[in-house]
Amino acid sequence: MKTSHDNSGRPDALRALAAARPDELDPARLAGSERQRDDLARILSEVPDRRSVPSLRGRLALKPIGAVAALTAVAATAVIVTNLDGRSPAERPEAGPRSSATSVTDARLVLLSAATKAEAAPSEGTYWQTDSRSELVDVAGEAGHLFAVRDTSSSQWSVGVRKGTDSLLVSGLDSEVAPRTAADEARWRDAGSPTTVEVAAGEGAKRAFRLGTGRPTVDRTALGDKIYALGPRNVSYKELRELPTKTAALRQELERLSTQDGTAGQGAERSAWLLRVTADLVTMPVEPGVRAAAYRVMADLPGVRMSADVSDPLGRKGVGVTFPTTNSTPLGSVRERLVVDPSTGELLADETLLVEPSARARQAGLKAGTAVNYSATTKATWSEKQIAVPGNARH
Repeated sequence: MKTSHDNSGRPDALRALAAARPDELDPARLAGSERQRDDLARILSEVPDRRSVPSLRGRLALKPIGAVAALTAVAATAVIVTNLDGRSPAERPEAGPRSSATSVTDARLVLLSAATKAEAAPSEGTYWQTDSRSELVDVAGEAGHLFAVRDTSSSQWSVGVRKGTDSLLVSGLDSEVAPRTAADEARWRDAGSPTTVEVAAGEGAKRAFRLGTGRPTVDRTALGDKIYALGPRNVSYKELRELPTKTAALRQELERLSTQDGTAGQGAERSAWLLRVTADLVTMPVEPGVRAAAYRVMADLPGVRMSADVSDPLGRKGVGVTFPTTNSTPLGSVRERLVVDPSTGELLADETLLVEPSARARQAGLKAGTAVNYSATTKATWSEKQIAVPGNARH
């Protein structure tokens, strides 16, 4: 039986990576299999030469607003076509040490293996449906009596791709706002157990949270035949299915879209814009070959860092794909990261991690590395039936 621990009982990163490595990337199997050697060569040959890409700096991320709940405002796995907003974060040094060259190479190979898994996914149905679990963390209270609160909920998004079908987003399922930890609950009680708290929303603005449970909300997310936002454009199912399946051609198309978006920026802003759009793209009902090509584009974006073995907020293991720059928020500087399951080619989570907590965040017990916002996908599949709308949902 294989073990991924050293003699001290701690996990050995390289052994764990080797144990998790797909068979088609096992060097021993490649050495004895001409077909698998050819497969790996084909995957790598489709990735653009990094040397031909200019040096990049800066950053932009797209985020959905409007029908999507506030806790998904930073994690844009569900992009509503009715309204988009851009933001330009400040650039900061990286949090923590860089991975070794070997680890980065291994992570890149594992991400590329996810592309081959994505190619084998079912290609079409009537409704493309995604279930997700989300959480937003913020800080409330007065100086000396600060406490962290968490706003958690689930959502279901069902996008009809056939003529006459609806696209529905049910958000706020099982929603609850509560103190984040037992220590936060004690501080909340010391503050008088308020039922409504205010948190900083930036530029002197405040946002109110009402503690307790809430009702779900139902929104129709299509705009005529336009069912998703892809960069600056709202696109139809037909347009999604016509996207190129070759890596170089898809990269060229996404670059073309970035030139149409006045907020895409240059340097690392452009690289981050492309990463955001490819991350959105792999959650859409595209051809499996397009999803695979999107991962290959993602694997070679300048400034993007990859880690071979990370855990998403639900504890699931995957490859970490970290955005090249940071955002400034009332909680401090944050950096976005994707977590991809290489065994299925699915995007597990889109999360926002604290890099350097603000004084207010530190007083509430938040540390560097804390996920202050995430959306974790728990299901992404085709279905022939529309989702059920809860009887108590707001329309």
